[in-house]
Amino acid sequence: MFVIAGVSGHVGSVVAKSLLAAGEKVKVLVRDAKKGEPWAEQGAQVATGSLDDSAFVAGALKGAEGFFTLLPPPPFTVPDFFAAQRATADALAAGVKGSGVPHVVLLSSVGADLAEGTGPIKGLHYFEGLLHAAGVQLSAIRAGYFQENVGMSVAPAKGAGIYPNFAPSADLAMPMIATKDIGALAAKLLVERPAKSENVDLHGPAYSANEVAAKLGAVLGKALNVVTIPQAGHLPALLEAGLPPTFAAAYAEMYAGFATGNVGPKGDRLVHGQTTLDEVLPSLVSLVS
Repeated sequence: MFVIAGVSGHVGSVVAKSLLAAGEKVKVLVRDAKKGEPWAEQGAQVATGSLDDSAFVAGALKGAEGFFTLLPPPPFTVPDFFAAQRATADALAAGVKGSGVPHVVLLSSVGADLAEGTGPIKGLHYFEGLLHAAGVQLSAIRAGYFQENVGMSVAPAKGAGIYPNFAPSADLAMPMIATKDIGALAAKLLVERPAKSENVDLHGPAYSANEVAAKLGAVLGKALNVVTIPQAGHLPALLEAGLPPTFAAAYAEMYAGFATGNVGPKGDRLVHGQTTLDEVLPSLVSLVS
């Protein structure tokens, strides 16, 4: 049996669906029992509880041969973004260690090799270390920038005709991976367990902000103006967008980390996803009225 966290999101749902379609036994972890009902209808076992509860995690993982997890973002109400990340990582790692599950596939991130200067990615660096210390075999998928993150720019594109760019240059191409490719790789790693722990870099096609804006504009039927926000303006822009201060500071740090050029694929091997941004954009646009 494989246990899957995050099934209400883009990646976890693909992992669970892929395994069920292959005839594997699956247990999904949900915080809300209502969200588990569709999975039960598809043949999955459902366990309801919080990933912040190590006893729940340990109990849910008993007897499992593999566990897919991520580090969910903290709720906006927390006073300290990084402390909340570490608390969840601590609980998950304790649950993993207490369960005896032999293999964990983690949705990590490019840049998780770095201990500092990467904003939210620092939590994944910390979490990877805890899982290694727990003695589990770890397959860390260090995914690149999600194509689905472009969805956050659909509203300003529709409303103001702009595409905000936080990269140093609008011509700088960056690999972007579709979440369905991440889920497919995670399911494969669970079923075809590698011989040892490894960090797997996962990247997709590369696009610059100018290219993304042109593609998004084509779907919207309008030309978009790329607005490059200088590093000094990242924090004010994120605050203006509605992020709480501790969240805005974390993401501003991440953008600054990417600008240094220190964030890149440094894993044991590199896998390329094939899904293009053109395939993903129509669904992102349809979600924003």
